Amino acid sequence: MLLQEISSKLLTVTCDNVPSEAMTTARQAIMDTVGVTLAGANSAVAVLVRTGFAESIAAGKASVFGSTMRVDALSATLFNGTAAHAHDFDDCSNTMGGHPSAPIVPALWALAERHNLSGRALLSAYIAGVEVETRLGRAVNFHHYEKGWHPTATLGVFGAAAASAHLMRLTPEKTTMALGLAASMAAGLKANFGTMSKPFHVGFCARNGLSAAMLAAAGVTANPGALEHPQGFFNVYDEGHVNAKACLEDWAAPLDLIEPGIAFKRHPCCASTHPAIDALLILRDQHGLTAENVQAIRSWTHPRRLRHTNRPNPKSGLDAKFSVQYVLARALLQGRLTLSDFTDDAVTEPRVHAIMQQITAEPHPKADMNSFEHFFAEVTVTTTTGQQLHARVERPLGRDRNHPLPDGALEAKFIDCATPVVGSKSAVKLRDQLINLENIDTIAALAPLLSPDGLTSSTT
Repeated sequence: MLLQEISSKLLTVTCDNVPSEAMTTARQAIMDTVGVTLAGANSAVAVLVRTGFAESIAAGKASVFGSTMRVDALSATLFNGTAAHAHDFDDCSNTMGGHPSAPIVPALWALAERHNLSGRALLSAYIAGVEVETRLGRAVNFHHYEKGWHPTATLGVFGAAAASAHLMRLTPEKTTMALGLAASMAAGLKANFGTMSKPFHVGFCARNGLSAAMLAAAGVTANPGALEHPQGFFNVYDEGHVNAKACLEDWAAPLDLIEPGIAFKRHPCCASTHPAIDALLILRDQHGLTAENVQAIRSWTHPRRLRHTNRPNPKSGLDAKFSVQYVLARALLQGRLTLSDFTDDAVTEPRVHAIMQQITAEPHPKADMNSFEHFFAEVTVTTTTGQQLHARVERPLGRDRNHPLPDGALEAKFIDCATPVVGSKSAVKLRDQLINLENIDTIAALAPLLSPDGLTSSTT
């Protein structure tokens, strides 16, 4: 059965037998996830989720990022998972059709703190978890994504369960049970994009994945055929549109972390808007564009990407993260996008709305719905003098190894995200520790760097 085969394979993944390229990407992804989690720690959704579950919190060893709270592993995973996706600034996966690291890192971090485990063990488990969730992505996308499931949550729960089982050193049999349990806890709808539900998807899928591994360790059982059963995950979620062989075909040859790799964000908004942003920034820089000398902007993206980003009148900061019209207006005004651009007050600024009225977003007429090449954008700007300027971006910066972020950009992003929460000294120390994660003897030793002013407390 598929889950049995997947379990046997994922447990063989270690830092000792993966290419150095995968290790580098894993370190970068974990650093980036820690950074965006700190940035989201005091977001409205993170605070509200902590408030909503206040009566369920127990004292424990796991850190709630950006606070002095030390709580039970499941609560920490829920809270940090939500914070990790609060700003939609976390990394992406072309294969998964979602965000691979945010469902996994919070669960592993809580487990590692609870059991005094090393950075090397966390890295190994992370690599295994990403391979599992992206393998499932190969099997079900793009039907899964286009049907309306949120793969970050529906597939991320398997990644979190797999990674947690790996870190807990469960047997292949119990790992299979963990993945079978995860199949019954897979949920998340794209209808909730642009609301607080989307980051909460990540919090609960991370917690559910960890829960599945903990339950399996205790002896709770599940169906090892929960993927391919007539009433299992594949048929219930994507009947008639699954390539089950892709789950195991050429397993880890190469690892998904190597090809296509992780997509790192340089803009704190939906990745589907990034190619259009990059195209406009190219024109802005080349031609000195401003709000005053632009008459109209037209943007063409893949229909798969436009479906959830054609929002000409966003109602909130969260909604604006999915509005290609809003992010293009901001990009024209400022030459970059920042976290402060996605508050509710920022969205109502009259100067932004004035530019948005000049922006038209359309599906690209030559888009191939069966192609993996769906991260492109074309932008045409008409100036007030009647000149037409055109740019096409095949993939935004950071999307893959052939379109990397500028040198140092990921480290600078980390400092920008972490410094307002933990202070500049802790941010720099934490960055340096994460860059050398495989040499950290115990993840718990990093806890003081995750809280304001380096403080921790032993209770909630």
